[in-house]
Amino acid sequence: MYKNVSNQYTIALILLLSSCFSSFKASAQLSLAGQLRTRGELRDGYGTLEPTGNKNAVFISQRTRLIFNYNSSKLIFHTSIQDVRLWGQDASTFSSTDGNKLELHEAWAEIILSNKKDTSFKQSPFDYFAIKVGRQELVYDDERLLGNLDWVQQGRRHDAIVLKALQKGWQFDLGGAFNQNTDAINYNGTYYTPANVPATVRDSKGNVANTPAGFIPLVNAAGISSKNGSPVFVNPPGTNALNQNYKALQYLYVSKKIDKTKISGIFLTDQFGKYILDSVKNVSGTDIGYVYGKHFNQSGVNLRYTTGLLINPVFGSENQWSANGSYYYQGGHDRDGLSLSAYMYSISLMYKPNTVSYMAGMDYSSGNDAFSTSKINHRFDPLYGTPHKFHGYMDYFYAASGSPTGGLNNPFLKVKYTSSGKRFSAELANHYFYLADDQKNINGTVVSKYLGTEFDLTTAYKLNKFTVVDFGLSYMAATSSMEYAKNITPGSSRLSPVWAYLQFNIKPEFLNK
Repeated sequence: MYKNVSNQYTIALILLLSSCFSSFKASAQLSLAGQLRTRGELRDGYGTLEPTGNKNAVFISQRTRLIFNYNSSKLIFHTSIQDVRLWGQDASTFSSTDGNKLELHEAWAEIILSNKKDTSFKQSPFDYFAIKVGRQELVYDDERLLGNLDWVQQGRRHDAIVLKALQKGWQFDLGGAFNQNTDAINYNGTYYTPANVPATVRDSKGNVANTPAGFIPLVNAAGISSKNGSPVFVNPPGTNALNQNYKALQYLYVSKKIDKTKISGIFLTDQFGKYILDSVKNVSGTDIGYVYGKHFNQSGVNLRYTTGLLINPVFGSENQWSANGSYYYQGGHDRDGLSLSAYMYSISLMYKPNTVSYMAGMDYSSGNDAFSTSKINHRFDPLYGTPHKFHGYMDYFYAASGSPTGGLNNPFLKVKYTSSGKRFSAELANHYFYLADDQKNINGTVVSKYLGTEFDLTTAYKLNKFTVVDFGLSYMAATSSMEYAKNITPGSSRLSPVWAYLQFNIKPEFLNK
């Protein structure tokens, strides 16, 4: 999870930036910031139910970022270098073969072509118009579909180009991305393997084998390549959070604020490379096994589109009330080429009379009915958003552990206290999880739709202007239906998972006096 992209030039870049800052004066145009976010976790059923007899896990992870930002009337330049690792993941002394653990989280430039607020432009047909190009976070609205997934230490970003325009209160963003695995001169076509594929996999005999080029291996619960070429996952990846990156992506985002109400809409298409189920022989001593997988060597793509609206009104004499409602539909074909017709909707209402706020709402994502004969996939995929914000902090749904085939119905309640000086806050959230559509048990009969109830307690305390300490404690009372939803053998897991964390988030501004 904490594997990083090696880059032998990043250390040199840090040294170069540091030397350059000595010749600049601190100003509003030039900034250098950092982040050190250290988080200790106790996991006793985080993300999915834990098998009976398993012991809890304890570890400490850390994200370190160096963020450089330059602003001028014609250009914004931003670079974010990050290192993500577990404490103890590396030996205290490196060997010459270890390499470095740095990666480039963001590196983009926004070329400003029109700005009516800037007198240096002789003509500005738009209030603001710019081209943003490079590795960047795509964050819109409440991060339901596009977000930076900041809770995860490595975050989320895209290699993309975005045209940005503001005109008379309207916002228009038109973006696109195109992914490729290699720039080799003799590479044939533009076939793309959409994954961070592990270097090795076990073949059908259980022997370790190199992952064939262009393959996403199909493995069973023991991590062995399936003998019949069909995937059998303990936690089937139901979203793009796992190893299913897109080949290409395009989107149009439009928003307008009318008085205190924001209305926005999005139309997004993402395309996935086509594949065939294939096998490669692996000889290990006297054993002859096979690695089965998806072989991405086919022409064409599977195109999916997602479109919808969001409305966010604020009302009341002192803006004490706010609401949020959204609806999104998905069509076209999913990443496996199946016809797709899915939807999701969300509605919430918040009341904040003083230092305490109250919120109630519901999120609903469609799924597949196990008793239906339909060949159409009705399982909604929340794309590239931040699911940690919406479906409980234990990340049981639409995160890295997969999502229920039957969709999800999630009513929730939240109460939050924020001190008058905003130095301390505490929130208690309660989620009720139900399947959206019927699922079968091992006998072929319907299981209860009720999956469980989760309680999340989170607190945050600001030690000083650059340090925040966060603490969280979560508990879930799951039912046996959760085992079916997570594709776990019935009766094999504990139904009372617990998760806790303690985090220090330190974000200094180095050029501030």
